[in-house]
Amino acid sequence: MRIAVILGSTRPGRRSEAVAQWVVNVANARTDASFELVDLAEVGLPLLDEPVPAIFGEYAHAHTRAWAARIAQYDGFVFVTPEYNHSFSAALKNALDYLYAEWNDKAAGFVGLGGNGGLRAVEQLRLVLAELKVATVRTQVALGRGELQEGLRQDEQLNAMLDELVAWASALRSLRAVAA
Repeated sequence: MRIAVILGSTRPGRRSEAVAQWVVNVANARTDASFELVDLAEVGLPLLDEPVPAIFGEYAHAHTRAWAARIAQYDGFVFVTPEYNHSFSAALKNALDYLYAEWNDKAAGFVGLGGNGGLRAVEQLRLVLAELKVATVRTQVALGRGELQEGLRQDEQLNAMLDELVAWASALRSLRAVAA
């Protein structure tokens, strides 16, 4: 079972980078799945430039085909997302919009951060992921400014979310096998 921890911010000086690394460190102490960081700043996708909607899977550009191959290999995702103006980042929306089938029938969990723990960003992200046929788990980690300044102490909440994520990703794996 492979899970990507997607760092949903490309902003210079982002606090979410340390949060994503914490998620990877805690997750990799588990034995039920392997977890790896996918940093959108390193992926470097341009603003959506595909001439055909992603639902058709006719990717014209090498960067899109590389992104598709990368996302296709995962069974689930942890989205680490800061909240910008009551939503998630444009970079994350762009990365999601590039693909369709590669997201389908997989599971996702969330670590939100910001003034209200990123709750509104996660709420918006859940809506977009539903359209991409991604099942989202109920439990999430919400980190407010205080938690970020005092140090991350939410390992128990993170592991509860990861328990749900691994269970859903495992169940959906068989669904993807039937569809293939």
